[in-house]
Amino acid sequence: MPVLLLTGGNGGSSGRPATLVVAEGQRAGAVYASVDKALAVPPGTTRGVAARAHLELAGPARGNPEGYLFPATYPVDEHTTPTSLLTFMVNTANRTLDTDHISAGAARDGMTPYQAVTVASIVQAEAATPADMGKVARVVLNRLARDMPLQMDSTLNYALHRSTLDTTTADTRTSSPYNTYAHRGLPPTPIGNPGETALKAVGEPPRGDWLYFVTVRDGDTRFTTSYAQQLKNVREFNANRRG
Repeated sequence: MPVLLLTGGNGGSSGRPATLVVAEGQRAGAVYASVDKALAVPPGTTRGVAARAHLELAGPARGNPEGYLFPATYPVDEHTTPTSLLTFMVNTANRTLDTDHISAGAARDGMTPYQAVTVASIVQAEAATPADMGKVARVVLNRLARDMPLQMDSTLNYALHRSTLDTTTADTRTSSPYNTYAHRGLPPTPIGNPGETALKAVGEPPRGDWLYFVTVRDGDTRFTTSYAQQLKNVREFNANRRG
């Protein structure tokens, strides 16, 4: 799982780091914990602030900033508060979403900005490399267009508060709206905080009719329209892991 980094010296007399780096794909809970640590406030403080703060979020977010805590480097000094940091992150996300290549692309595919962020969060979690993000986005969009369940392990991991490559049959029966094996369509919220590359991938995905993908080994992600071929690729993936 990505780690939030504290860098840049001691930030002055407060002893705080001068900057705080939110890594791409990090979940809101991890960001809250890292902000608490960076600002030397009691654990749970930033989570509580997020629930009460009047952040500029899309309507469906219902006060949950998951997906809008934009990955970037943020200044931290003796005047920084959890509210100011969260506001900075959300405002940065909104400015990024307002760019033409992201907002226009989302509209072209019939998505609201919030849906685009949700897709981007899945792309961020699923793509093995930035170069794969466009094709992963296309797979998600193709499956949505066909009313196929997304069947993404990343959404199950979010439901189960974990990060793993191992998904069991029992996992796919998990009772959760984030279980995209059992439920069609998108999960109710983003599953992490996507970076600009993932957002661009959703706004400008390549053309293609792929419906399946799997990273067989490092540097070898295979996309296909054939379920039979996908099964072969998955068997190769499992054999490589056992090896």
